[in-house]
Amino acid sequence: MMRASPRLIDSQVPQDPRGIVLVLHGGGARRRSMRVSPAQLSVLRMVPVAARIARAAPDLVVQRLLNSFRGWDTHHTPVRDVAWAIEEARRRFGRDLPVSLVGHSLGGRAALLASRMPPVRSVVALAPWVHPHEGRLEASGRDVLIVHGDQDRIASIANATTVARDLGETARVGFVTVHGGSHSMLRHHHVFDAVAAQFVRATVTGRPPQGPWGDVVTQVLDGERWVALRP
Repeated sequence: MMRASPRLIDSQVPQDPRGIVLVLHGGGARRRSMRVSPAQLSVLRMVPVAARIARAAPDLVVQRLLNSFRGWDTHHTPVRDVAWAIEEARRRFGRDLPVSLVGHSLGGRAALLASRMPPVRSVVALAPWVHPHEGRLEASGRDVLIVHGDQDRIASIANATTVARDLGETARVGFVTVHGGSHSMLRHHHVFDAVAAQFVRATVTGRPPQGPWGDVVTQVLDGERWVALRP
């Protein structure tokens, strides 16, 4: 196996940050141990998500994580890269800062599985590719949001729903279904991006959600577990 290391790309670095947001890409493996390219579509897909978060919360550090390798295997999963990224970001910006994880597809899976790590305050999983048993973990004190399109043909919305129910036994979990949304998030991308950004803003900075989809986040934070959107 060739040597590779995860990398962090700064999207926003304020002078006195109130928290850290790590944005996690998805993407399956093309061949064993293939390195992640900054130009691959699954990585580029998260650029506007990171930008939307930065605009919603200018006092948060926003960094995009590039995993060591594409895909997911038993030797080195993206969860290990997330653990490295959390430690690296806290070393650089402050060990007392809360962390939020925002991931798409397999990045959403990594974010959910990393939700139990002590520095993590909140998680947003966008169209997460998950196994149905993966919500059975201890994540007390965390706020978790799953956003899934009902036209997703790659990541099972049924699996994600099961994970949300199980994870809700310990964490505060909201599930937003975007009618007409697909796995790529290209259709209704403004909904996925905005809901993610406002959830991070509210859970890390404590400021109320704002904008056209802020009311959705308010519903979730007020205890609404299941929200359906028709953009």
